Amino acid sequence: MHVHMTRITEAAEKLNNTLEQKAPAIYSLLSRNGQKAFFPHAGILGQTAESKGTKINATIGQAFEEDGRPMVLDTFLSQVKLPQETFLYSPSYGQKKLRELWQREIKRKNPSLKTNITLPIATSGITHGLYLAGELFIGEDETVIIPDKLWGNYKVIYKHANFDEFECFKGKGFNVHGLEEKLSGSNQKKIVLLNFPNNPTGYTPTEQEAEEITNAVKDSAERNNSIAVICDDAYFGLVFEDGTYKESIFAKLAGLHERVLAVKIDGITKETYAWGLRVGFVTYGFKGMDEEASSALEDKTAGTVRGTVSNVCTHSQFLAINALQSQEFIPQTEEKYKTLKQRYDTIKKTLEDNQRYSEFFEALPFNSGYFMCIKLKQNNTEQARRGLIKNHSTGIIATGGTLRIAYSAISKDDIPKLFENVYNECKR
Repeated sequence: MHVHMTRITEAAEKLNNTLEQKAPAIYSLLSRNGQKAFFPHAGILGQTAESKGTKINATIGQAFEEDGRPMVLDTFLSQVKLPQETFLYSPSYGQKKLRELWQREIKRKNPSLKTNITLPIATSGITHGLYLAGELFIGEDETVIIPDKLWGNYKVIYKHANFDEFECFKGKGFNVHGLEEKLSGSNQKKIVLLNFPNNPTGYTPTEQEAEEITNAVKDSAERNNSIAVICDDAYFGLVFEDGTYKESIFAKLAGLHERVLAVKIDGITKETYAWGLRVGFVTYGFKGMDEEASSALEDKTAGTVRGTVSNVCTHSQFLAINALQSQEFIPQTEEKYKTLKQRYDTIKKTLEDNQRYSEFFEALPFNSGYFMCIKLKQNNTEQARRGLIKNHSTGIIATGGTLRIAYSAISKDDIPKLFENVYNECKR
């Protein structure tokens, strides 16, 4: 039986050569699929782009009316206020305007970011962005270094990888030493996945911890390790305590070292409360990244988008463009932030006012995001979860020996009752 191995195409080889010459350490981080990834500039998309503006254009597989307008059913058109163009395909890179606006947002929210970053590539939600990073950088049976408090879906997205977990917390803070141990050794490829604010715990490192994490990565790079740090910034911006690091860890890592590739995965999903629109982004940064290297990474990513979902929903992208350009955008996101902050403050007060709860459970460190976790002292979490539904009509998630409470999803007034229900169920 002949097994046909997909060879690396000429287009992929060209991108590989660029990266190998411009940034050999970054090139070494590519998985086999990452090496094979390319954008088909010479194919249908490239030829279509070259034909733009021609009088008779019979290139792309879309339908147009006799007068050149997009062919759209009135039953669709009557439901939306957006232009007919939103029914057409978007580029696999994403709408250029949206990419520029999102890059501007990244810089606005991360004022310390002074290094070159790529123009973000649009993805079909943050999960798709994480998947793309996996395709490009995580090879079969390669290892992902990650804290042990993690989003369960990572193991579905990266089912081809091994997870090397370290304890998330040491005392009341992030376990930087645990990360340092995993980054030990030299002349190796390392992949780290950091998710702040963390799902499930709702923890973001303090300013000092963020500095220590950065130093741990830099020390490892200086021992000749090549490191890709995937920053899952799904809940970025929702930080509720002073002294917590307010920017993305990406801002510290993007210009850190020639051997460190920072990969920012974010989107309008959680940050701007538009979960169902499925618009995320992948953005890269590394020290010394020039236009050619940047373009090579963008091409490989857009090519992988082309090979998965083809392109991201144009409607959703236009909604995002309009929102980001609106003068109401920042005040409205600040308003929603205040609502979540009030719930966070209510949890803190509820736990402080009820020291008796400590007989049965204690809160894990939390300071940000949508969630917080409690660790039960003597009860089985799954048993407690089921009992809360049956006896108290209260739903929370049991995960990794803890109970995760999504306070993003409940009213501030229901918070004291929720914790009382947990207490009574544990007591029962």
